[in-house]
Amino acid sequence: MGRLKTIARRTFLIGSAAVVGGVAFGVYKVRKPHENPLTAEAGEAVLTPYVKITGDGITLITPRADSGQGVYHVQAALIAEELDVDLDQIKTDPGPPSPAYWNTALAAEAADFLVPAAGMMHNLAEGAVNSVMKVMGLQITGGSTTVPDQFDKLRHAGASARETIKALVSKREGVAIGDLTTRAGKVILPDGQEIPYTDLAADLADVEVVQDVPLREPSQWRYIGQPMQRIDMLAKSTGTQDYGIDAAVDGMVQATVLMNPAQGGGMADYDATEALSMRGVQAVVPITGGLGIVADNTWRAFRAAQAITVTWEAPSFPPEQADHWATLEAAFTPDAQDSRKRDDGDVDTALAEGDVLTAEYRAPYLAHAPLEPVNAIVRVDDDRAEVWTGTQIPRFIQANVSRITGIPADNVTVHALMMGGSFGHRLEDEVVKQATEIAMQMKGTPVKLALSREEDMLHDFPRQIAMARLRGTVANGQVAALDLGIAMPSVMASQLSRQNQSAPGPDSQIVAGAWDQPFAIPHQRVTGYRAPELAPISSWRSVGASTNGFFYNAALDELIDAAGADPLEERLRLCSDPLARRVLEAVAEMSGWSGIGGNGTGRGVALTKSFGVPCAQVIEVTGIDTGLRIDDVWVAAEVGRIVDPVNFENLVQGGVIYGLGHAMNSQITYAGGVAEQSNFDSNPGLRLSQSPRIMVRGLENGDRVLGIGEPPLPPAAPALAGAIWAATGMRLREMPFSKFLTFA
Repeated sequence: MGRLKTIARRTFLIGSAAVVGGVAFGVYKVRKPHENPLTAEAGEAVLTPYVKITGDGITLITPRADSGQGVYHVQAALIAEELDVDLDQIKTDPGPPSPAYWNTALAAEAADFLVPAAGMMHNLAEGAVNSVMKVMGLQITGGSTTVPDQFDKLRHAGASARETIKALVSKREGVAIGDLTTRAGKVILPDGQEIPYTDLAADLADVEVVQDVPLREPSQWRYIGQPMQRIDMLAKSTGTQDYGIDAAVDGMVQATVLMNPAQGGGMADYDATEALSMRGVQAVVPITGGLGIVADNTWRAFRAAQAITVTWEAPSFPPEQADHWATLEAAFTPDAQDSRKRDDGDVDTALAEGDVLTAEYRAPYLAHAPLEPVNAIVRVDDDRAEVWTGTQIPRFIQANVSRITGIPADNVTVHALMMGGSFGHRLEDEVVKQATEIAMQMKGTPVKLALSREEDMLHDFPRQIAMARLRGTVANGQVAALDLGIAMPSVMASQLSRQNQSAPGPDSQIVAGAWDQPFAIPHQRVTGYRAPELAPISSWRSVGASTNGFFYNAALDELIDAAGADPLEERLRLCSDPLARRVLEAVAEMSGWSGIGGNGTGRGVALTKSFGVPCAQVIEVTGIDTGLRIDDVWVAAEVGRIVDPVNFENLVQGGVIYGLGHAMNSQITYAGGVAEQSNFDSNPGLRLSQSPRIMVRGLENGDRVLGIGEPPLPPAAPALAGAIWAATGMRLREMPFSKFLTFA
């Protein structure tokens, strides 16, 4: 992982990472395949890094992490499509951390930021970023990249395994390969004889894998595009699904941590006398920034933590929330300019010649707040270490445990477990580092570390705080100029610092979801301003677009209203991307759009392109005696290819609910350097009674396969704000909206 620091010559900057082309690495190194990380016992066979066959069954490796979004299921379906196995015949395993599972799709957004236009230079940029990520073996789940990354890769793995099995049977039975077929995990001979794949495991162990197998045409697909029952649905519906918090290892002890409630502050002194006298408490040990408390069960560890007296040091960031906003206000200066990736027409002249509309928008810090608090089990021996946890970054965990313990990374085993939510939370690994420090002081004993809800939320690395300023003009009933400045601290700099990495260059997330929007406003400029580091922050579902989708659409709405135009019709007029236009047309048709309404009922519309996906929403609200009620949400998105329509619809609905709930009700604020919200009572999401009907349509017109985990979130807040304006005449420029009105 430390290679990021060593790249110096022949580099160019993309987003917030230094990136080198294939020539700098050497063509051989870029093209050389990573070794297969799977091992096989006698009588077992591993066919590619994704398929393992034994006499007892077939295991498909699904290396992208599952935090509830169904990606174990989707990955298994992609392999099964070409392998010709039924989903009820297989088991899934996330596999070991390995560079063989590097994420190819992460390069796309970075390349878009470097070279916005499609063409040769854009393709070269994407290829260069991809080369670096392959050489470094970046095994990361995030950025809605699972399906884009795995769509071809896993089908090729399944096809290679299938043809390898057929080649073995052809040779053994003396039958031409062309006369063999496969179905439901069996090879079918011309005479109808069926040979299960599992019967061939021992012989397959020594067979060379067939490469470069053509993929099947869509007309032959059995799974892709068809509604499926997720392979984890039965377990989740019956309460039998195991998550990280359910994991247990023989001989383990239970632990929790007591950290400075002011995130990042140190510990000056402590007195654990009372805690050590409590029943079941075994130890109180120092760790970086706080204490680890070990007991014979979790509850006793939690109680003991409350009994410890600690003198905490002050954090490095401003203690009061007002100071955070003041820091952003001061960042709108030329010296703080981080990027200007959109500068069309002549903005300054357009502003000088028209009546300028101005506005300021704000988005608060937000906690990830998944239902499952973070947890990990770590055992450290003299020459080996083992980790059990839910994670999106298994190789970073492997590297960090190696660094802390001094044990070679190859001797650090990481078991990736199912997560009860993440939203970006599990892109951090502080809980594993803490468990490792405790386990170092209890060699040979597995330590299960679990954080209380309050400790987890207080020490979450929240979504970035952000602010935007608009200047714009209208002319002849149309939007003429839009000048949007966005200020926020760097998400990538904060996040990478906890992996001992630096983040040179502009941070693409400061302007993500704003600079690249598909609207051809004649005079348009988007500038990113990098504020100084404040509270430590991290990737939160849709990252920069989660704030900027609101800023850009809200600004566009104000200009459209000033022009006297219809918000959906003017977006259609301005839309410069045929795929995004179809999305807007689809959501207009779905909702029966006939205007914004009024007299207590209102409709709002928004479109945000994020992670390559244009996603549009129309939201309808009604004012009733108890407040404003959200009635209906219509959503359309273009993803190129939908693997499972049921899972697609679920992800879109979940993204809308997550986006609405946080826009309405949630924030993290600081007082005395401490987050004032530490549980769901003070940081609520969307209540069941507040949830609207959500209608979803997925479009498949594009030639790129894209992901849908994050794109439904950014349009939710601005579409709701537009609906509120239409219903009440109240223009909301700051979240959460519940600061200004009551929701039913």
